[in-house]
Amino acid sequence: MKQLIIALGRQVGSGGHRIGGILAQRFDLPLYDRNLLAEIAAQRQLDPEALRQYEEAPKSRFLTRTIRGLNNSAQAGLAELQFRFLEEKAAEGESFLIMGRCAEYILRDHPGLISIFISRDLKDRVAVIRHAYGLSEAEALDFIRKGDKRRAAYHSEHCPTVWGHSESYDLTINTSRLGLEGTADFLEEYIHRRIADDPTRTLQL
Repeated sequence: MKQLIIALGRQVGSGGHRIGGILAQRFDLPLYDRNLLAEIAAQRQLDPEALRQYEEAPKSRFLTRTIRGLNNSAQAGLAELQFRFLEEKAAEGESFLIMGRCAEYILRDHPGLISIFISRDLKDRVAVIRHAYGLSEAEALDFIRKGDKRRAAYHSEHCPTVWGHSESYDLTINTSRLGLEGTADFLEEYIHRRIADDPTRTLQL
């Protein structure tokens, strides 16, 4: 199989992480998410736990840090390390699935890239977060809004595209319509169609 890179963006509580795991298994791909920190930390002899607080976070306007010679905020420095890691893996021809981290933009020049954004109806997201964390409805809603805001701010800081906007991805899909398994099935079929060789395919006007 030729190189396949699946970049999966997702709203908080959308089920995107579970779908990412299903797709990674079905296509036999390594999945990069929080384990990305462990690999980067091992490469640069850093403590992965010390890096987690800066994961997919916009940089602070007031605090700056230096990470192994990268003179920037800790958040921006970590983001740059992750982008570089992904670019190196892609350049080496590796196939993988990556959760978030602006991958749909950072890896946009690689022909094997398929970018997807996972959303879900707000009421369903609230129900999921309430169940997962034992929160009240108001607390779950606040959790979701803060999480989405954090991800959107991180994306805006590193990409000229809009987080979650349909024009920023090959496909956006709402898991409230088909459920998680049904969405994974749909995406599997979509990806198979995308990677199929079709020399007769032309632009239709």
